[in-house]
Amino acid sequence: MGNRFKALATFAIIGALVISILGYTKSHNGTYNNLNDYYKQELSWSTCYDNFECADLDVPIDYEKISTGTFKISVLRFAAQEQTKRIGSLIVNPGGPGASGVDYAYNAEYIFSPDITDRYDIVGFDPRGVARSAPITCYNDQETDANYSSDSKPDSTAEFKQTIADTKVFLQKCFNKNEHLTAFSTANAARDMDILRQALGDKKLNYMGKSYGTYMGALYATLFPDKIGRVVLDGAVDPTISNFEQTKTQALGFDNALKAFITNCVSRKDCPLHGTVQQATDQLLNIWQHAAINPLPLKDKKDRRTVTESLLVIGTASALYDSGEGWPDLRKAIGQAIAGNGDAYIQLADMYTGRQKDGTYPNNEFDSGAIISCLDFADNRTPQEIRKDAAAVAKVAPVFGPYIAYSGLTCKYFTTPKPVEVKKTTTNAPIVIIGTTGDPATPYEWAKGLSKLLPNSDLLTFVGDGHTGQGRGNACIDEAVDAYFLRGTLPAENLRCTA
Repeated sequence: MGNRFKALATFAIIGALVISILGYTKSHNGTYNNLNDYYKQELSWSTCYDNFECADLDVPIDYEKISTGTFKISVLRFAAQEQTKRIGSLIVNPGGPGASGVDYAYNAEYIFSPDITDRYDIVGFDPRGVARSAPITCYNDQETDANYSSDSKPDSTAEFKQTIADTKVFLQKCFNKNEHLTAFSTANAARDMDILRQALGDKKLNYMGKSYGTYMGALYATLFPDKIGRVVLDGAVDPTISNFEQTKTQALGFDNALKAFITNCVSRKDCPLHGTVQQATDQLLNIWQHAAINPLPLKDKKDRRTVTESLLVIGTASALYDSGEGWPDLRKAIGQAIAGNGDAYIQLADMYTGRQKDGTYPNNEFDSGAIISCLDFADNRTPQEIRKDAAAVAKVAPVFGPYIAYSGLTCKYFTTPKPVEVKKTTTNAPIVIIGTTGDPATPYEWAKGLSKLLPNSDLLTFVGDGHTGQGRGNACIDEAVDAYFLRGTLPAENLRCTA
């Protein structure tokens, strides 16, 4: 199938601690006769992971045919530390598609300031199909390993045909192992989130969505425009642009982020690359191209993998998400690669994919991300048109473009319902949108596009590199977000915060 870039995920930069997977129920026919019955349910909380509370939320598999059955959605809560001053619940989602909201909420004390965790219950849920919530399962760990390592840049007709064949095998595994495969859209997850809001006892939704989580927030605003409380959408996705434009813009975002890294790198004495920015870029590409034929070995003999071209690309992308910690790690990885080993690079790639040292993937982000993406963004192009467009993407973004351009191919062999469109919607309360000018995964243009779709919104700009703005150490951004969540104070008009 060729590896898919999960380029909208934020987990690579938040240092999320992956916690053990809870049980789930795929479906059952309970006492829910209509949608109102789901809205009447009460959550049964139990203590978990020492300082947290866990519960299951029941949601309908099919919102148009309630009798189909029920999904159980895993929910985790970190209770407000000052209950007497509690404002309400703050639901969080880190992106993906396929990233765990439970794992994200488990890191509440690292995501938010003490002022926020004092006043809000931080609540995360795994969207349907993800992690502990009726998880989509297609590949086993070994198959996932093989996919991430496989050639993601089909350079010939034969390789293109092989990519199509691999894609069909992947989807057949998904169909064989999962029920209700067309029920896992983000639109349905947004509907689930409204049932969760009611079950938490909140009249309005307070929400922090990052990266692909902004798409869930935008869908929620379209479906429930009168239920908006204090909502922040950080690292925004523009849901109106075509798959081709989305791919092209994102590839260009990664190329620009790499250029920013290399520009900084060649100005430093510890940079393993040399010469001009273009010469240093060519050196990096030579490392990738050499690995396509001769993958880099690992000094860690317990790990029998080799570092292929695709894993080098994933590792590089992983580092570009965070200029603060990622750039030094990337300099180290490139230096090791030049010396002939890929240990630092494989660490970056594994951080991106979530792979553990024992070879397991505790999340199902690869499988769920592929299916949910197809449900959310229909693609009317033929495989041949995708291949033609791939050449156009590579022309605009010659470094990352060839690797990202085929990501939509999976959806051509999966018939999906018509997705819910995010329409221009005026919500009952203002929404804060954060865009980062040097964001590789969700380019700044997307934040501007989303702000036009949500006229009752304020666009907060982070002038810097890396993915998303809040929680990355910029006082200007963090204080503006805190003021909004704590007091409802909107950022100053056209506020720009500089790294």
